[in-house]
Amino acid sequence: MAKELKFVLLLDCYGELLTVHQRNIMELYYCEDLSLSEIGAPLGITRQAVCTLIKRTETILLNYEEKLGFAEKIGKMRDCFEKISSAADSLEDESVRSSIKSEIKKGLSIL
Repeated sequence: MAKELKFVLLLDCYGELLTVHQRNIMELYYCEDLSLSEIGAPLGITRQAVCTLIKRTETILLNYEEKLGFAEKIGKMRDCFEKISSAADSLEDESVRSSIKSEIKKGLSIL
């Protein structure tokens, strides 16, 4: 998994556990793809301060994942839903196939 995608997923999973400041900077960097300067200037902080905060927050997110493992579990659940969906495609009974697909959509929306 690409480093950027990994942190976007971890941010999605554990973002609420971060301070508002940490979460905002991580979202600007990873989700909005802003540079360190573009993040720091409006906040009145240096590029180095932004870089330090990002590195520290990455470590926090990795520690959460190491201890809790929710992002990995969510990924595995998505894989299972995908396999179930593929298996459902081979069913002849349209109503059963439709029902299974509907439940998969509900399950994925919960994740």
